[in-house]
Amino acid sequence: MIKIFFFSTIFISALFFNNYAHALCVDATEANLRRGPGTKYEKTWQVFKYMPLQKISKKGNWYKVKDVAGDIHWIYRKQVTAKFKCAVVKGENVAIRSGPGTRFGKTYFSPAMTYDSFRVIKIKGSWVNVVDEFANAGWIFRNLLWIQ
Repeated sequence: MIKIFFFSTIFISALFFNNYAHALCVDATEANLRRGPGTKYEKTWQVFKYMPLQKISKKGNWYKVKDVAGDIHWIYRKQVTAKFKCAVVKGENVAIRSGPGTRFGKTYFSPAMTYDSFRVIKIKGSWVNVVDEFANAGWIFRNLLWIQ
């Protein structure tokens, strides 16, 4: 019985940590995503602080990454971190609330727009406590975010 519990715990932990094992967050004020691993490659998207990305591979000082839409890009390694989780808004006009639930009012900087990015502070049930690059904090319904 103890062996089953032990191996089940390891298996479940591996599944959980695998989701975030390759998660990266843009740590620079802004960063250019590129078609290939170097500055000579075309810029594909300019993103801002706390944009979450999923690391696919590495070539030299560049990471091959996937974005919220599933598109593939390259980013210079010094522009990202794996030290915390980040989230990006998937919908339009998403309410940012003062607490974890619809009974809480909207914040003064609500709504969030598609591709607005945040650092994840904590998750409470179906709600995510986030902060933006200007230190504005609030809560967003989890299904409206892509979290890495």
